[in-house]
Amino acid sequence: MSNAKTPQTLDVTQQKQLLETIQRFGAPHKTALKGVRNYLMACLMLDAGLRVGEVVQLKISHLYFNSVPVNTLVLTSDITKNHKERTVPVNTRLAESLQSFFSSFLLTNLNSDSALVFCHDDKVTPITTRQVENIFSRAGMKAFGHRVNPHKLRHTFASSLLRVTNLRTVQELLGHNFVTSTQIYTHPNEDDKVKAIEDLQQEATGQGKDLEDLYGAD
Repeated sequence: MSNAKTPQTLDVTQQKQLLETIQRFGAPHKTALKGVRNYLMACLMLDAGLRVGEVVQLKISHLYFNSVPVNTLVLTSDITKNHKERTVPVNTRLAESLQSFFSSFLLTNLNSDSALVFCHDDKVTPITTRQVENIFSRAGMKAFGHRVNPHKLRHTFASSLLRVTNLRTVQELLGHNFVTSTQIYTHPNEDDKVKAIEDLQQEATGQGKDLEDLYGAD
């Protein structure tokens, strides 16, 4: 019986398909601009583990300093779920997305640093979590035939982290109060299984080479 509490994640291929769909290459200018915006929202969840509720509350000052994308996201206590500040380093893909968003939306129309990042065309009305959910739901259907909840991107971030670092670090980056909340991500997904088999094959191949070196090849 499957564990209903196991977080659902995207594998590497699905991540690529979703991001490519969101970008909408070759689309009309206005639609393409929305693709830049939506791509940044995806990267914030997929590469920095933000909750959708945190994404829609981001201000210019969270992402840019003196019109330059930040190297580290400082998620202030007023937007985090547990009301505790946390920091997340910015990786290359997210940095490029931040620069693209700035060039497309903010370069000639930079509001105050306290302005919300994700607004409607009137620059005043904030985008809602429901609207973000609808955006990714439609993108998932178009990309690979099933809906994608924004939480799945955060889950993917967490599961990917656990392949390269320890549970305590993941807890800090996710902003969990208790490590027990982070432990749900220790359940292996398909990428973990593929990597395990690949590592096993590499180990077996390496052992074979060692034996040849020791005894000589026939």
